[in-house]
Amino acid sequence: MLKDLQVFKILKVFPKLSSRSMNLKKFTFNPFQENTYVLWDDAKNCAIIDPGCSDVHERNELVEFIEDQGLKPVKLLNTHCHIDHVLGNKFLAEKYKLGLEIHKLDLPVLNAVPSYGTNFGFDTGPMVQPSVFLEEGETLHVGSIALKILFVPGHSPGSICFYHVATKQVISGDALFYGSIGRTDLPGGNHAQLIAAIKSELLTLPEDVQVHSGHGPSTNIGFEKANNPFLR
Repeated sequence: MLKDLQVFKILKVFPKLSSRSMNLKKFTFNPFQENTYVLWDDAKNCAIIDPGCSDVHERNELVEFIEDQGLKPVKLLNTHCHIDHVLGNKFLAEKYKLGLEIHKLDLPVLNAVPSYGTNFGFDTGPMVQPSVFLEEGETLHVGSIALKILFVPGHSPGSICFYHVATKQVISGDALFYGSIGRTDLPGGNHAQLIAAIKSELLTLPEDVQVHSGHGPSTNIGFEKANNPFLR
């Protein structure tokens, strides 16, 4: 697995304004090669997004990074609730006393995980339930970092993306990938809905916005507009 991935330090023109800077670390976890993200502000407040850590080694790797950086976890977020993105939810919720935050339309997706997890070798037990339902158009705060919530359903009914306007970064979950899009053949998937949502919510962002996906490498909006065969 690609474990030792770089830390991105993203600064805009005014580095003294903490709301205009964001630190981002990507891990790749579990057999699905899912991308887990940790982002934090200059005061070390951090959010853990889509924790896919599935075993002791992966959980320890994530915790060691958080502790080595002196981070303070304040948010546990899912872009959507397929099994590969939620395997670490329970561990992190208990360790850091965090409430899970998702879109309400993905609650059935979350609660379905135990019914099929054993097919992939994961005995998950009951899922940690969300304490907060996120709504499209809202602004979510991680310390001084403001993330705009974009509603991009189709891969799952309640898929959302987190957009940091100041640094032009979006964490897209499984909606948009480098040269591809999320699959829509899983329960609750809808191809036409996903294409429409990508075009209205993501392709309308500035072309230099960096897209950090749920699998694979990062990309940018301009490249996907010009080259993604699913979006022509």
